[in-house]
Amino acid sequence: MPQPHRALFSLAILIIAGLFGTATLSACELCAIYNASNARAESTSGFTFSVAEQFTRFRTELFDDQEITRANPDFLDSSITHLVPGYNFSPQFGISLNVPMVYRSFQRTDLRFSLNGPPVLFTERGSELDLGDIALIGRWTVLAKREMKYDIIVNLLGGIKFPTGETDRLQNEVEQSEIFNALLPPGTPHDPLEHSISSVHQHDLSPGSGSFDGIFGVTLNARWERWFFNGQFQYSLRTEGEASFQYGDDLLVSGGPGRYLFANQHGSLSLQALATYETMAHDRLLGQTSARTGSTAWYFGPQLNFILGEHFSANAGVDIPLEITANGFQNVPDYRIHGGFSWRF
Repeated sequence: MPQPHRALFSLAILIIAGLFGTATLSACELCAIYNASNARAESTSGFTFSVAEQFTRFRTELFDDQEITRANPDFLDSSITHLVPGYNFSPQFGISLNVPMVYRSFQRTDLRFSLNGPPVLFTERGSELDLGDIALIGRWTVLAKREMKYDIIVNLLGGIKFPTGETDRLQNEVEQSEIFNALLPPGTPHDPLEHSISSVHQHDLSPGSGSFDGIFGVTLNARWERWFFNGQFQYSLRTEGEASFQYGDDLLVSGGPGRYLFANQHGSLSLQALATYETMAHDRLLGQTSARTGSTAWYFGPQLNFILGEHFSANAGVDIPLEITANGFQNVPDYRIHGGFSWRF
């Protein structure tokens, strides 16, 4: 199991120092903080555009929850850029289109099976850039109470993810499983992913799922003077794709307290202590559940939020794994770096 990085202690000190600063809150700062919600496009109508980026370094190999080291290990570096145009019909209702571009650099050593000969061991190394699955998300603000001293905003999110991403990797995974099944004596029990010996699976590299999936979520933004708490809950309901591969459902819960470090009529800067819990269920292949997939992870790290005027906002943060459990042989994250910006027209 990966151990927390030493940098976590320094990050915790930075967060505590920022959150518990002794500076007082002036009337001018309070007004600036109150007006900052306009830059997040939550209280106005019109067009918005956001860009969000997340880089994840998968360099730790786990086998049944035990970290292993090899001379030439498999690895995966993933970078996903989300382009998100949106439109708010009113302060209560909005819609956005999430267009992901998926870049992955990887190395994997695996077996290739055929019906005409013995399996062949091969090592594949390269990089791929593809369009991922586009998602259409609607927002309904069910509660919005904004006062000078405090505010609280609750949004319900719902949408659908379309199978726009390439699925060649998934189709190859299915084909290898079918060949492996044919080579076994009839009735032999086995895991549908037993044909693979790599910690980076084909489905880990696929930019698309080949399926229509439901997305449901709730966000909470609350503030009392300089202090705030932001949180989100998101659930992805997966269905079987065209390649007979079905990713496991995904649950993500994140949030934490924060504090405005400074605020004036031009903008503001805040620091947040962000904790994230994410769990992914087992995948299914050819109608069978694979015990070699699925994971649960806890992350913690700081996030900086910057607002300039009433139109521009940006954020940047890092997620450091505190604990990760994974089934079978998998690569898990060493860390995640994320950031982005939004513009309200």
